[in-house]
This record gives sequence, structure tokens and C-alpha cells, in this order.
Amino acid sequence: MTQWYQLQQLDSKFLEQVHQLYDDSFPMEIRQYLAQWLENQDWEHAANNVSFATVLFHDLLSQLDDQFSRFLIENNFLLQHNIRKSKRNLQDNFQEDPIHMAMIIYNCLKEERKILNSAQLSNQMEVGSIQNTVIGMLDKQKELDAKVKAVKNSVIDVEQDIKTLEDMQDEYDFKCKTLQNRELESNGVSQEEFKKEQMNLKKMFLSLDLKRKEVVNKIVQLLNTTEHTQSALINEELVEWKHRQQTACIGGPPNACLDQLQNWFTIVAESLQQVRQQLKKLEELEQKFTYDPDPITKNKQVLQDRTYSLFKQLIQSSFVVERQPCMPTHPQRPLVLKTGVQFTVKLRLLVKLQELNYNLKVKVLFDKDVSEKNSVKGFRKFNILGTNTKVMNMEESTNGSLAAEFRHLQLKEQKNAGSRTNEGPLIVTEELHSLSFETQLCQPGLVIDLETTSLPIVVISNVSQLPSGWASILWFNMLSTDPKSLSFFLNPPYAKWSKLSEVLSWQFSSVTKRGLNADQLNMLGEKLLGPTSGGSHDGLIPWTRFCKENINDKNFPFWLWIEGILELIKKHLLCLWNDGCIMGFISKEKERALLKDQSPGTFLLRFSESSREGAITFTWVEGSQNEPQFHSVEPYTKKELSAVTFPDIIRNYKVMAAENIPENPLRFLYPDIPKDNAFGKYYSRPKEAPEPMDLDGPKGNGYIKTELISVSEVHPSRLQSPENLLPMSPEEFDEVSRMVGPAEIDTVMCSAYST
Repeated sequence: MTQWYQLQQLDSKFLEQVHQLYDDSFPMEIRQYLAQWLENQDWEHAANNVSFATVLFHDLLSQLDDQFSRFLIENNFLLQHNIRKSKRNLQDNFQEDPIHMAMIIYNCLKEERKILNSAQLSNQMEVGSIQNTVIGMLDKQKELDAKVKAVKNSVIDVEQDIKTLEDMQDEYDFKCKTLQNRELESNGVSQEEFKKEQMNLKKMFLSLDLKRKEVVNKIVQLLNTTEHTQSALINEELVEWKHRQQTACIGGPPNACLDQLQNWFTIVAESLQQVRQQLKKLEELEQKFTYDPDPITKNKQVLQDRTYSLFKQLIQSSFVVERQPCMPTHPQRPLVLKTGVQFTVKLRLLVKLQELNYNLKVKVLFDKDVSEKNSVKGFRKFNILGTNTKVMNMEESTNGSLAAEFRHLQLKEQKNAGSRTNEGPLIVTEELHSLSFETQLCQPGLVIDLETTSLPIVVISNVSQLPSGWASILWFNMLSTDPKSLSFFLNPPYAKWSKLSEVLSWQFSSVTKRGLNADQLNMLGEKLLGPTSGGSHDGLIPWTRFCKENINDKNFPFWLWIEGILELIKKHLLCLWNDGCIMGFISKEKERALLKDQSPGTFLLRFSESSREGAITFTWVEGSQNEPQFHSVEPYTKKELSAVTFPDIIRNYKVMAAENIPENPLRFLYPDIPKDNAFGKYYSRPKEAPEPMDLDGPKGNGYIKTELISVSEVHPSRLQSPENLLPMSPEEFDEVSRMVGPAEIDTVMCSAYST
């Protein structure tokens, strides 16, 4: 059973999460057509190997050609068109960068697995804290379900009472007219009978008046219940969803689906629409018969106004940005938009009424009513390019929600006369902007303006500004919940380390399988707060310290250092990071403390603190435990890792001194994992030495194959022990000669040996 098939069996709330994974960069229809094939490929390996990614890219195009042929046989013109369009888009987007496609597919499949696990978790109701959380959420959901159901049942109850009231009024009217007619007849009625009928009519009137008061009071109570329920939906549930959306935007846990909220909003909206009709019915009854004091006459205007007010509040609150603005080329960096690059954004109305389908035309505006345009010096202005209007409908969404998705919008800066000065208080990546969305609901006797805004966005003109722009998005969404606070960076608040550490960990867990552990976060905390802080959870970190000031004695800020490491992991170290092979963030002091009691040749992997673009090194221990010696190799950057994979570097690394045979000092990955056990599955070829080159073989071209290895040249005294120097035993010499030949030693690339 394919993963894709399992996903399609899930509830709609999980299916909506699946829907949000796919967009124009890699459409869902390809996932559907090629489900089995996609799941059988090693996209994780492809995301780290350009050759393999290129092979899979062309295999994917071939699979699409096969699918096209099937549609051709079936004479399905529409699907033929769609598959050809999808193929062209893939070629346009990924022909030059197949690794990017592999990363997208790998991440989609990974997120699908997370969704499946979440669905299983909700079904299994695991014990412990998870169970308590789920039970708490279910209890809250049941409570809201009960409240919404109470509103719906009250409307039905009032409906029945109004029918009863109408019957009573018709009967009373009939009896009154009958008595009047009989009184006018020639034979008339006796005085005694007339009084008796009048007495009956009076009783009927009292019952009618009582029923009218009862109906009015029930509607008052119904509106009270509705207001209470609606307040919980708008001020609690919707606010929590928006906060979860902010968290998800900056790498936190995926946000919950909107389907449950939509269900509640829709039921309450339908109930209020019914109340409006019920009040019209009461007005008709009043027009047929009224008296003083008539409870309908006395209360109708107040009830109509209150019903309208509640419906207006509900419908306006239900207009939300379901998916925040995002460039399809950078799906994990929403809210940072580059001029001239298309971005997408999706709107949704949580009140799903059939009469609203294709009746709400949404218009998108940039920086509407933003005071900063005039109050902040140097504040840039932009125009929106592309179709800026869209009609909300239920057909485009997989779950039938009332939505509008803008897929082809772009931003273009308004160029003012003269050149832009840099005298303003904000740099471009600190300027916060917003997209506003407007529409109008028009029904008989009802006109309501709807408006919502995106979370603040950062607009960049060069992709090199993306890391700084993303830092601004992180800082804002970590510390503010007011989307209209666009002056946030004029006086940015401090961040508590307890909160910032969590957000930093999300940056790793959102693009890999691992976040940061407590030890790694402690090291980063000391780097930001100072070594004496111990990574205190209450420590306060200013914005400038995080993103603008050079950290310690380096010439780059903390965040750009982290960003460089993230890029290095994604492109060259993903498998090793996911496996936990990389300790990564550890101070040199802690590093030596861990290694000093270990066996000679024990090493660990950490990120360089002196490279802005991201670099990784390894440190090993040698000598006795009483006098351990520590050696670190010059860090490897993306340049070296693009030529040779890091597992191969570790496998083939050598140190040599004078005329001695080179040796590999790396034996155990900390604490005691044999090197080949830790990295063997990632070696590019088997460790065993190949047979002597056969120049007459099928691929013989007259050349002997070569291999790049890393060698550090050291003084003989730096080698681990005297017995590693020549002369060696014949057996040892044979083993070394088998691993490294003289020609190989002469042609190796040497790097400086540093501590």
C-alpha cells in the first residue's frame, strides 16, 4: 500500500495539511500520477548528490512521458494538456538545479510521513503527557461542539415556537372575526353567550401575549448563547489558530487544519441567518395583529440590530489568510518576497454558505492605510503586478472550502526621482510591509465589507538579502502577534533565550530530521549571552546582537553564521546530521573535556566558529590519557565538500610526516563508534581496495583512476606513537601500500594542519 494511498484515507483535516504541501513548483497531480515511483526513489540521497539528482530528474521526465502516452491512448485531452504543462514547468524550474527538485520532493514525502504519524497518534491516544494534551484538546472540542449544537437546537426550538405562535394567532383572529360576524347577523347572539365568547377570546389573547413574550425571550436567550459561543470561536479558537500559523511560518509545528473551525463558524452563521428570517416572520405577525404593549413591537429593532451585529462580526472574522505569502522557490521561507519573483497567497472564508459561492470578489492591495509610508523616512513603496482580483469559490480547493488563491503576483518598487538614500532608521530587511485583501458581501438587506491582512512581509531586491530578511520574520513572529505593527523594528524588543532557543531549534528541525539538543543550545546561548551566563533561560538578547553586530571577534553576526551552517547541512551534510553523527555546536573547551578520556583516535565533528559561509571540522585525540594531544583539521567549506563528500574525506584522511607512510588517525566517532560503522553506508565506493587497474577492460581509456584525499603534513613528533614510524613490519607495510600508493601520495591536495 503506497504512502499516497494511506494519506487519501485520512480525515479531511489531515488531507488539508497534505494539500498545503503542494503548489506550482511541484504540483499534486504529479504526486498522484507517479505515487509508487516517487516513493521508491532515494530522494534523500539525491538531495545531496547532484549526479544522482540529475539522473532522477530525467527519470521523472521519462515517467511523465509514459503517463502522457497512457492519456493519449485514453484520448483524454485535458489530462494530456496538464501533464505536458507540468513537464515544461519542471524543466523550466529544475533543469539547471535538479538538487532543488530532489529537496522539494524529499521534504514533501517527509512531511507526508509526519501527517500520517499525527493521524495515527490521534487515533491511538497514546499514554502520558501526549494523551493528556490530546484529551484536553478533545474535551475543549467537545465543549465547543456542545455549545454550537446548543445554538443550532435553540434555533430549531424557536422555529417551532413561531409556528405555534402563528397557529395561535390565526385561531385568535378567526375567533374574533367569527364573533364579530355573528354579532352583526339578524338573529345575533345572546348576551350571555357573547360574554362567554369574549371571555374565551380574552384567555386566548393572554395566551397569545404570553407566547409572544416567550418567543421574544427565547430569541434573546438564543442571541446570548450565540454571542457567548461566537466569542469563544473568535477570541479564543481563531486567535489560537492564528498564533499557531505564526509559529508554523517560522518552522514550528505544522498548524492545525481549519476545517473544524469552518464547521463551527458555518453552523453559527446559518443559525443567525435563520434568526434573521424568524424576526421577519415575527414582524409579519405583528403587522397582522398588534396591541399595546406588544413585545414584538417593543423588542424587534433591538433584536434585528443585535442579530445583524453578531452576523457581521462573525463573517468579518471568518475572512482569513489561510496560507501566508510565499515564493514557491523558497517554500520554507514564507513572508520574504523578492521583487520580480512570483509569490502565492491563499484566502479563505470560514463561513461556507452555498449562496456565497462565486459571489465574493477579493482584491489585493499593498500597504493599504500604512502610516509608515509617510512617517518613516526612506520607507519604500511597491506596486503589485499580475491579476490582483480573484473570485472566491468552492471548486478550487480539494476540501470544498470557500477560498481564493493568488498564484502569480509580483512586486515592483516604485522608483522615486533621485536615488534612494540610506539615511532612514530602517535597513530594507527591517522594513515591514503588508498585503491587504478586501471584498464585500451583498445580500438582500445586508451589505458587509470584509478585510484581512497578511502577516508582515519583508521585501528584498536581491537573494543575498534573504537570510537577513528571514531573521526579521523570525524576530517579529516570535515576539509580536499584531500584524499591523509595521514599525516593530524602530524599537525591537529583546528576546528571552528560552524562546529564541526554541525558534533556533525549529530552523534545523524544519529542514532536517533533527532539531538542536540541550548541549548544542547551551553552546549557542553562551555565544549570545556570554560564557558566564550558562545559557540562562531568562537571559535577554537584543535584536542587534542576534543579527547586526559582529559576534565576538569575528566579522559577521550570529544569525548569518547559523544560516551558513544550515545551508551547509542541507546541501552537503544532511544524512550525517539526521543520523546524529555531527555534534556540531560545541566549544573547544568542552570538546577537549569530552575527548581527553577517550581512546586514541576518537574524534568528533563540529562546526567552525570562524567561517561565515559555514564549515565543518573534526578533532581527534591521541597520546595517553595522562598527556592527551588534540588535533583539529582546517575546516571544510562547501567548496571542498562539493568536490568530495564528507564521509569520503573522513575515510581517506591521512597525516604524514617526513618520509613516513601516511596514516589515518581517525578510528572512533565519539564516544566509541567505529568509524566505518558510523560512516560506511555513505562512502561513495566500498572501502576494500580495487583490483589492479585493467587497462584492457570495457572502460579502459589508457588512464589510471585517481582519487582526491585530504592529507595533513606534520612533524614526525606529532604522529601518535613511535611504532607508527618506519621501519614498519612487512604486514603493516603491505596493508598501508594497499590503501595508499606512492603516486597517490605525490598528487594529493594538502591542507594546513591546525589545532
